[in-house]
Amino acid sequence: MRKTLLISALLSAFLFADEAPKNTPEKASTMQTVDPIVVTPIVVQPVVVTPAPAPVEKKEEPKEKAEVCPQDMQKPTKQMAPESYKAIRINVTGQGVAPTMTSSPAQAYALAKRAAIADAYRLLAEKVKGVRIEGSDKIKNMMVQRSEVRTFVDAVIAEAEIIETIFKDGLCEVEMELTLDPAQWRSILAAR
Repeated sequence: MRKTLLISALLSAFLFADEAPKNTPEKASTMQTVDPIVVTPIVVQPVVVTPAPAPVEKKEEPKEKAEVCPQDMQKPTKQMAPESYKAIRINVTGQGVAPTMTSSPAQAYALAKRAAIADAYRLLAEKVKGVRIEGSDKIKNMMVQRSEVRTFVDAVIAEAEIIETIFKDGLCEVEMELTLDPAQWRSILAAR
């Protein structure tokens, strides 16, 4: 780049000198004298960059691999999470009714709780993956004969936690929470 600028400056100076009017004796009396243009050449030396020497890696002796069990792993605490990380929490409440024909109150409670947990999982799946709805109507003589609406949910829910279970008057309510990190949530939304 510097060589190009130097060459351009030199050419401009020589062209300007060639286009200048010549001093002839008849014009010398009317013309003023012009100082000559002095161009000082600049020598540009190329800069050679030498690459830095590659760091020498030290070979370490192989260490024994420690086996890690999922039970030994700890969940990250709030102090370990970065400030920009915000977990997405989804809360639902599932309901289940105790059947009337049971052999004991304990069996009624267990069945109602199981129904409430299944309902809570269904509600979580609806919130996370969405619901597919199919409907049909049968009309005869401009009157609705039969109307059907079907809903479908297809999802895998893992690591949902039961927060609270309440059983009162044959009704069991289970509050359930699912915590997702933002990367999981983006991948779920992209798959819709």
